[in-house]
Amino acid sequence: MKRLEDIQILDNVPVLVRLGLNIPLVDGKPSSTFRLRRALETVTYLQEKGARVIVISHIGRDPFATLKPVYEFIRTQIPKVSFSEHVTGPQVRDRVSMLMPGEVLILENLRRNKGEVENDRDFAKELASLADIFVQDAFDTCHRNHASIVGIPEFLPSYAGRVVCGEVDELKQALSPKRPSIAIIGGAKFATKEPLIEKLLHTYDRIFIGGALGNDLLQARGYPIGRSVTSGVTGSLDKLAKDARIIGPVDAVVSSTKGGGLRLPNEVEEEDMILDAGPATVEVLKGYIDEAKTVLWNGPLGYYENGYKEGTHALAQIIADARTHAIIGGGDTVASIESLDLEHEFSFISTGGGAMLEFLTHGTLPGLEAL
Repeated sequence: MKRLEDIQILDNVPVLVRLGLNIPLVDGKPSSTFRLRRALETVTYLQEKGARVIVISHIGRDPFATLKPVYEFIRTQIPKVSFSEHVTGPQVRDRVSMLMPGEVLILENLRRNKGEVENDRDFAKELASLADIFVQDAFDTCHRNHASIVGIPEFLPSYAGRVVCGEVDELKQALSPKRPSIAIIGGAKFATKEPLIEKLLHTYDRIFIGGALGNDLLQARGYPIGRSVTSGVTGSLDKLAKDARIIGPVDAVVSSTKGGGLRLPNEVEEEDMILDAGPATVEVLKGYIDEAKTVLWNGPLGYYENGYKEGTHALAQIIADARTHAIIGGGDTVASIESLDLEHEFSFISTGGGAMLEFLTHGTLPGLEAL
């Protein structure tokens, strides 16, 4: 995989850059800027080398969503940047031809063209025609077989940007942790995370399963979970549940028609819904983290997007305070770290959620294979 620094000549060269600009918006403004700030490292490097930079990306799942709010933030961070309301066509080609060295043009949401998600060869070729070089730096989307991920490298000399290189280097280390080690896997959708959990059992001393996944584990271990959300999986989870290296919640914050509160696993009632890890669970995790030389964490401990953030925030602070190599990822996990202003207290924070999990599971991604 060739890297950004391997490009021999950049002065006055048109460079197409796929960035990870897919961030949540609140009232039309970015609610998190971590991914954007990371993305600009590659753009700044290209500007300093005199490249003519064409940025492509997507935002959200709605094909009519616009990257304009992201552009408005970026223009406050770097000079000489402009925006195109088109993705392809003569207007875009004209704008690219007029770019001067060090200038940046951000194109509109790629997914406005259905060829992006469908990995349409003609769409990829049209994007590639805008430049002489392609730089892939959208690690968060490298697990997708989309035109801007796996299509464009067929037509242009292609290189990995700063974000992609950093992710690969750090996540490779996560696959060979210094011991003692603990992996903390939260969030939902057990079926998508089961292969990773099984793989991590070969290298990590302890694996904590929390969030909605923790409900699956408690249920498999015979505990009542009331009205709590589960993945509805059976079979293989029963085998994992018997493994002593896998630990789960030892108490939980619940909501109930009777008022809710804290519950031990065997105290959860029929009307209860488990919504967060309790303080005893956080304390158990602290014990393992304080002893660990490597901590891997992806996914919240509770129903984060619905306001149940206390367990996740407490865990973020504990890891930040620990003298350990900590590799963190996942949208809600990173949001917690940002809100607590702890961004600089961790060894590495991944820009990918699903992409991070898939890389850890398979050791590669479609977008990396394309490079």
